[in-house]
Amino acid sequence: MPVRACAENLYSFRVRPVLMIGLPLCLLLSLIVWIRQELEHRIGGVAQTREQLRLLPRGDVLKAALLGYHHLGADVLWLQVVQVLGQKEVPPPDYEWAYHALDVITTLDPYYVYVYDAGGIVLAELAGQVEWSNQLLKKGLDANPEAWRLAFQLGFNHFFHQHDYRAAADYMAVAAKLPGRPGYVPELAARLYAEAKHPDLALQLLASVRQSANDPIVVAALDRRRDEVFIERDLVVIEQAVARYWEQYGRYPAALSVLVEEHLLDRIPVEPFGGTYELDAETGQVRSSTHPRRLRLFRPDEIQPFTSAAALP
Repeated sequence: MPVRACAENLYSFRVRPVLMIGLPLCLLLSLIVWIRQELEHRIGGVAQTREQLRLLPRGDVLKAALLGYHHLGADVLWLQVVQVLGQKEVPPPDYEWAYHALDVITTLDPYYVYVYDAGGIVLAELAGQVEWSNQLLKKGLDANPEAWRLAFQLGFNHFFHQHDYRAAADYMAVAAKLPGRPGYVPELAARLYAEAKHPDLALQLLASVRQSANDPIVVAALDRRRDEVFIERDLVVIEQAVARYWEQYGRYPAALSVLVEEHLLDRIPVEPFGGTYELDAETGQVRSSTHPRRLRLFRPDEIQPFTSAAALP
């Protein structure tokens, strides 16, 4: 075979596949650069990712502009959201950008279940915007009716944040019927219908959500919320012991240790954030040194009584 023919065959064998791979790759890289430049252009060149996301065009507008690469656009934007959240420099009230960005991402890719899931937790737990979380999760469940975790998260929000126990149980019942759900979901649905006002159920729900979470930001938010529930549960236990002491002696104890000495508490619970529980001997009020503001997950008339702190972790 002539040398030139051999060279042409070698070129055909090696270069054409490279071109076939390289051209789409170049297009994808160009798309990423275009997205970033477009975002920066919209804020006058100020390269602050949060502001870029806040000023994103509507999802349907951006989807048309991406010329079929909307899935890649969704991936790029989600990475930017994670980047901002990971910086831990977002002012607590300033999460409107996050909801807007998550709405755009899920319009670009309506089947991006993970974004609905993780985004729903971020909006509820970090942003404190439960309605935004519910809107995102409902949007996801409409587009992905067999995504059990979205129904599960809606049930969690209605139970934990909105105290709508019937709606929470209904969403859990939906999740219990969907493929892929863990075996504990039907039991949780049943317990929600039967005993939705017990604090231990809140902890079980948190543990269930955390068990299937793998994003570090989401896990950290859930762990913090779990410890806040531990504080509220501990305070309820101590307050009930203080009330029993008042019934017996007509006065409040001088210190929490007195409750242990009187066998009204097995022990003083350990404050999960490294602080202490403090008793006002004049008013009988109990507080956490690290979280003086109560979570108030449950109203006092809704809390089932505890007789001791023995079961506390």
